[in-house]
Amino acid sequence: MTIVTHEIDGKVGVVTLAKPPHNLLDDQLINAVVGAYHTVVAAGCRAILLRSAMRHFCAGAEMASWGTGTKLHTDQAGLEKVWRSLEDVPVPTVAAVNGGALGGGLELALTCDMIVAADTAFFGQVEVAVGLLPLLGGTQRIAQRAGIARAKEISMLGRRHTPQTFERWNIINLVVPEAELAASSMILARQLAAGPTKVINGIKMQANLEARGGIAAADARQVEINDMIWQARDRQRGADAFFASGPATAVFEGD
Repeated sequence: MTIVTHEIDGKVGVVTLAKPPHNLLDDQLINAVVGAYHTVVAAGCRAILLRSAMRHFCAGAEMASWGTGTKLHTDQAGLEKVWRSLEDVPVPTVAAVNGGALGGGLELALTCDMIVAADTAFFGQVEVAVGLLPLLGGTQRIAQRAGIARAKEISMLGRRHTPQTFERWNIINLVVPEAELAASSMILARQLAAGPTKVINGIKMQANLEARGGIAAADARQVEINDMIWQARDRQRGADAFFASGPATAVFEGD
């Protein structure tokens, strides 16, 4: 059974969760997402859109698989590899959230650079309700976005929250009417894919370094990242277009 599909739409790699009935998360699903990311990047995509074909984005963990089909939460090196694969993929990522993003589903969305949600969606770090710790790093990633106090509140109480609340708390980026989710998230992904891909990757590296190690960690690699993007052809295209026809007139090709 196919549980994750992938395709290329223009320069956007579209990765779709397709595990009936609610995309419940286990090692197989996580590994399939990682594999799909690798495939669309190898195919030349310049942004990734992560979405769901089911009623929910991801309604949480496949609890029946613990100890059999799900062992990732016991493997520190394996967890770090998954986080690197999802968070440090060298193109920007957008999650389009419909229905529920609960527990591991919220954690999966939080690995994306940006999150767009339907106004009918709902979010929660709900593991505490069944006596569990958030197993995929959700607490610390909420703390990065919303601060420690909110992260403790969300994870300790396990309540469900509206997308409007999560937008106000800076956990997600945008709330749109449910009927507009597919179009709005794709528009954002296409805008990112049309940008100077290597420069955007440099920005992503800076932000991720700061999130994990503070400003000093990002500052320590500033010249390295500057040198990386200075060699990009898109940087030259941007400069040439600026002098020839004005700002925001460049057509970037991703190299």
